[in-house]
Amino acid sequence: MDKTGDAKRKEFLKLAEKAAGCRLCPAMEDRTAVLSELNGSLGPRVFFVAEAPGRQGADRTRRPFWGDKSGQNFQQMLDSIGLRREEIFITNTVLCSPRSETGANRKPSNKEIKTCAGFLAATIALIDPKIIVTLGTVALEALKSIEYHQITLKLGVGRIYRWNGRFLIPLYHPSPQTIASHRRLPEQLADFRAVAEAMEKGL
Repeated sequence: MDKTGDAKRKEFLKLAEKAAGCRLCPAMEDRTAVLSELNGSLGPRVFFVAEAPGRQGADRTRRPFWGDKSGQNFQQMLDSIGLRREEIFITNTVLCSPRSETGANRKPSNKEIKTCAGFLAATIALIDPKIIVTLGTVALEALKSIEYHQITLKLGVGRIYRWNGRFLIPLYHPSPQTIASHRRLPEQLADFRAVAEAMEKGL
């Protein structure tokens, strides 16, 4: 690793350590942020932002989109365009796993999203990706706190936008619930072609 890459890695590890020590969200005080070198390459071709670590996935394995059905669906999408895990970085809007009173996954609250926004902004600034892909409405909305946009998932899915000096592609989340209720897997795979298009254009 060259000196620039080594410096970036050191800064990233400092950020990950800070995230690991965060206890600002009362409902997630007993959880640890999913942010480490398991999140992927620090020089990625594509930077993905999802909602939050899943109970059976990233919160258990410490690797985003790994170990549950959402991870399997995401892997299928990566495979469909020949994109390898080693070429991407994945993070979440909220770095710890939000749970309901029954222990099931739940959507992060607006306060939790706001509390974690600094980590998302710092991660994007440090890694400085050319292409950002949001997975789901929560992730797309969270980017507004960094630089405002008026993009909606319903109208913008699979399109390539300019945002914050980068290219932004909004996509639906690969969760089984989303695939069952909003966007079927064949449609999601078709949407995912926009990622390949962005890379092919050298964006």
